[in-house]
Amino acid sequence: MVDPTPTPDTAAHPRFADALLELGLDVEVRRFPDATRTAAEAAAAIGCELSQIVKSLVFEADGQPVVVLMDGASRVDVELVRHELGAGSVRRANAALVREATGYAIGGVPPFGHRTRTRVLADRRLLDHETVWAAAGDPHTVFPLDPKALIAHADGTLVDVRERSA
Repeated sequence: MVDPTPTPDTAAHPRFADALLELGLDVEVRRFPDATRTAAEAAAAIGCELSQIVKSLVFEADGQPVVVLMDGASRVDVELVRHELGAGSVRRANAALVREATGYAIGGVPPFGHRTRTRVLADRRLLDHETVWAAAGDPHTVFPLDPKALIAHADGTLVDVRERSA
């Protein structure tokens, strides 16, 4: 009899499952019947703090895609991203560019395993937790990982790009 419980290789998006295999990562990918497209939905489904969710947000900096990893409770300060990159302009990428650059749809973009090699900035606040949760390639799947390992596997540069409250 076949076990109906999804394994990490079958629960994750195929491209992301391949990335996990290439990196030698054995993580528990959890699939939820309801979408975990937003950070709030993911935190509620997992039962963790909103700040433990990693948002993989795609921006366009001078025409080039850039992924910013941000905790779920915070917003990205686009001006800080522009300054960090030394770019003339930075704006949120549209859905077509997100899919073209990463191979995933908005709401399911993981921090690594993208279609193209993309620069990754990781906000320092992700290090405030022992474990963070990120999308595993679609809006129904997430996986936990130590934030330092997650940032390392994403080849991310640690930065401070969180919007400060007034």
